[in-house]
Amino acid sequence: MKSSLLWSSAVLLLAVTGCSSSASTNVATPSAIAATTQTTQFTITDFAQRQIPFAQSPQRIIALSNGDMDIIYALGGQVVGRPNSNGPAVVPAAEEVEQIGSTHEVDLEKITFLQPDVVLGNHPMNEKDIPAIEGIGSKLILTGANSIQDIQSQITLFGQLLQQEAKAKQLNQQIQDHIQTLSQSASTTAKPKVLLVYGAPGTYMAALPNSLSGNILEVAGGSNIAADLPGLQNFPQYAQLNTEQVVQSNPDYIMIMTHGNTDEVKAGFLKEMQNNPAWSSIKAVQNNQVEVLPSHLFGTNPGTKVTQALDLIHQALYPVSP
Repeated sequence: MKSSLLWSSAVLLLAVTGCSSSASTNVATPSAIAATTQTTQFTITDFAQRQIPFAQSPQRIIALSNGDMDIIYALGGQVVGRPNSNGPAVVPAAEEVEQIGSTHEVDLEKITFLQPDVVLGNHPMNEKDIPAIEGIGSKLILTGANSIQDIQSQITLFGQLLQQEAKAKQLNQQIQDHIQTLSQSASTTAKPKVLLVYGAPGTYMAALPNSLSGNILEVAGGSNIAADLPGLQNFPQYAQLNTEQVVQSNPDYIMIMTHGNTDEVKAGFLKEMQNNPAWSSIKAVQNNQVEVLPSHLFGTNPGTKVTQALDLIHQALYPVSP
């Protein structure tokens, strides 16, 4: 009798336990809710074709280039770290933001201190930095701009990142409308011939159409005299400056881009031309049409300000008669 009672109690206990376990699986505990929330992600694909998942839009963003920073602010975001600058920030709202190096030289110590959710870098230049950035618990998104279309792709990508797709679409449409307006006033026959030079003290290269500045030149209505030159092995968007071909092409304009001291670069380039009498026969030199372009628009990716870069070139090539 006692044994039968114990057996009945055991069966009852198992039944109760079983019901209790079954009921608990239907209760959403706080930890279970959090886990479910974390799995609700969106994924972006960067220019290196890496798929990067996010549980939510990042709050702490570091930009290694001015163009990336400009786009983030244009989309309504902000950064906690910006590229080094010798002058004012290209985005006034970011003037007080910590400077953290650049795509060429990442300051990992400063980046670590700022604890970013995401770092915006260059493809392919910053591919080597992926392990280091991921090692501090951040994500590295790689993009780049060798054309206006690339800038528009950046805008679309960052719009996805910030969950601002509608704003990104609006910004891209504004750029497209701007291009359409310029194309209507540019010559369709005899386009002005331009030599577009990238310069640093002692070093000068011709920008090709597959560079961002070369693409801006063509969209603005110019004809690139270096279009048929072969690209350099390490810098395929640029070609060796060939004086003989420049003289033969006889450009109407010579435009110089630089990352460094613009006055020093222009003075050096003018001295080089003076030392070679052949340059004096070039139309651009004779008409004093040798200019240094603003570094914030042409020495780097200008982001959404690419419309300003287009206007500057277009107005130089197609001046409005007084």
